[in-house]
Amino acid sequence: MSEAYTSDEMMAVAAARRLHDGTVCFVGIGLPSLAANLARATHAPGCVLVYESGTIGAKPSELPLSIGDGELAETADAVVSVPEMFNYWIGPGRVEVAFLGAAQIDRHANLNTTVIGDYEHPKTRLPGAGGAPEIAASCKQTIVVAPHTTRTFVEKLDFCSTVGHGDGPGARERLGFRGAGPTAVITDLGVLEPDPETKELVLTHVHPGADAAQAREATGWELRVADELGTTEPPSEEELAALRELLSR
Repeated sequence: MSEAYTSDEMMAVAAARRLHDGTVCFVGIGLPSLAANLARATHAPGCVLVYESGTIGAKPSELPLSIGDGELAETADAVVSVPEMFNYWIGPGRVEVAFLGAAQIDRHANLNTTVIGDYEHPKTRLPGAGGAPEIAASCKQTIVVAPHTTRTFVEKLDFCSTVGHGDGPGARERLGFRGAGPTAVITDLGVLEPDPETKELVLTHVHPGADAAQAREATGWELRVADELGTTEPPSEEELAALRELLSR
């Protein structure tokens, strides 16, 4: 039996498990970077980490502070220009998985990282989309990592920074997007995945200690729940030790 762990640790571990050895993964800073580096430190040592600054195959010994952290370039297999990153690696679909975060997400996994409130007079101005629109459009699949609250899971985005599944079936095809779009949203309560037909997010797994009622209460729309709701395996001792080692550096 694994030792006690926090909901954030469960979220990071669940995200890390989505990566396989050899996966080419585009990594955002923060929890996505923690999850990707955790995967590389445990079950997927051959995972190829790609950061937006142009580093390919980065092997940081500690969590980078930003995409411009010097250790990413020092430990990378290659460093390319940002235009090459987007035009050669991301655009043609050479990146298998992208991890993204968001301030808001709607039922079709569209993301807001631009403003909270009215665009002209926002309550909060956020960092912006950066490369996320192109990443979500062209990477083979996107995994979103976000806390499960009604502030994040909203009925309507204040601003659509990044298209997930648009307004539902066929939206990505109409826009000419190459990638499959968001295939999972991992939260501190569970895992949501798009319905194959409607593309609406459905709760498919809850983490130990959480339940469907909690997830529904923390969602700004009427969240659908899978008929066969699974339960995530708790973190192993190895996963927790590797995770805490990364966070302690």
